Amino acid sequence: MTTVAEATTTWVRVCAVADLTPERGRAALFDDGTQVALFLLADGAVRAVTNRDPYTGAHVISRGLVGSAAFEDGTEVPTVASPLHKQAWDLVTGHVLRAGGDDERHLRTYPVAIDDGHVLVRRRA
Repeated sequence: MTTVAEATTTWVRVCAVADLTPERGRAALFDDGTQVALFLLADGAVRAVTNRDPYTGAHVISRGLVGSAAFEDGTEVPTVASPLHKQAWDLVTGHVLRAGGDDERHLRTYPVAIDDGHVLVRRRA
């Protein structure tokens, strides 16, 4: 896990893009204790969501299974499935796509920017 203390206004430098592995998660820890899960997708996009599984409270989303979901209209979205009970979320919106029979609980998403080869995540108060 990467501990993050550098901040520029609301944007926090988390890691170098080169530190991420495509289609695998990586956890980062803000200095206030907030954990985020980062995902480098096959198309080069980086997504950030809370690392806390809303169904179990465990900080495991960065260990989740990366995939995609296709819809009837032909659109496709990147997803992550919990390594514990396999609920699946849209990595763009954080909305649960497969709740496994449970109530719908969503993941918090974080804006991401790439600057000079580094991943920046906007921290929310």
